[in-house]
Amino acid sequence: MAKTNAGNFFEDYTLGQVLEHATPRTVSGGERALYTALYPARHALYSSDKFAQASGLHASPLDDLIAFHTVFGKTVPDISLNAVANLGYAEGRFHVPVWPGDTLRSRSEVIGLKQNSNGKSGVVYVRTEGLNQHGTVVLDYVRWVMVRKGNLDAPAPETTIPELATVVDSEALFVPEGLDFSHYDFGLAGEPHRWGDYEVGEVIDHVDGVTLEEAEHMMATRLWQNTAKVHFDATFRPDGQRLIYGGHIISLARALSFNGLANAQMIAGINAGAHANPAFAGDTVKAWSEVLGKAETGAPGVGALRLRLVATKGSPAGALCGDDGRYLPEVLLDLDYWALMPL
Repeated sequence: MAKTNAGNFFEDYTLGQVLEHATPRTVSGGERALYTALYPARHALYSSDKFAQASGLHASPLDDLIAFHTVFGKTVPDISLNAVANLGYAEGRFHVPVWPGDTLRSRSEVIGLKQNSNGKSGVVYVRTEGLNQHGTVVLDYVRWVMVRKGNLDAPAPETTIPELATVVDSEALFVPEGLDFSHYDFGLAGEPHRWGDYEVGEVIDHVDGVTLEEAEHMMATRLWQNTAKVHFDATFRPDGQRLIYGGHIISLARALSFNGLANAQMIAGINAGAHANPAFAGDTVKAWSEVLGKAETGAPGVGALRLRLVATKGSPAGALCGDDGRYLPEVLLDLDYWALMPL
């Protein structure tokens, strides 16, 4: 009897199915160091205990996206081992910070299914929670992924597409307990721009770029224990290329956004997200952001900025879709998120 795991195919999922994902992971300063080595991350709250303590926290937490990638990676063997592509995100919220020494695990519920018209694959919608060692939810989000069918003759399930909010209500965002930007040090943070300096509709070109390297993206994907075959096995795609993990693009774009958004310190929510086009080694990633909205929070000195973060292969800032409404081929990522920053 075979003991290896071939992963789930589209016909293996049922509506309401709950998946408790294996391999909890204790995160440490090692993840922080590797994250900084892989991405040009410089936000001060994640770099300095002293800065974090001056902002009301007991120490510097791990980057929000370290938590996201770790939780996401746990889900891959059960959700996307046989994926064609990860398609999008919605209703993401970061509940509490993740600290060095925390142990993270993941669980997911299947909330939607739709077989594609070609009968060879289908879209699976899941709501995933990441929990720490105390059973506290640290983040949750919805994602949908296109998964191959293993048995093409398997009957199609009844189509169920979940109704998802287009934006996380700002009043539903979680602000870390104690966070206080009343005495925020803009000099140490790297830029003088505060919440009130940004206008809805403003577009910020982050200027810098990073060329993707084969070794780096595979190291990153291994770091998050993401076992999706398309990221490692060059024989798995007809073109013989390893697909860059979409989260790698998210982290690169977020790090690049420091130039112009250095004070957008914490990610509080993910409203929507799409991996618009595939990325491969050799592509050069650039980024721009558009301010979509603003909200105050109940925390002292803390505001929330709703941002559209776009990663591209060099298209100019502001260029997103063609006349047909489709993403331009140069666009890699379209991510709508909430960030916390000083008022």
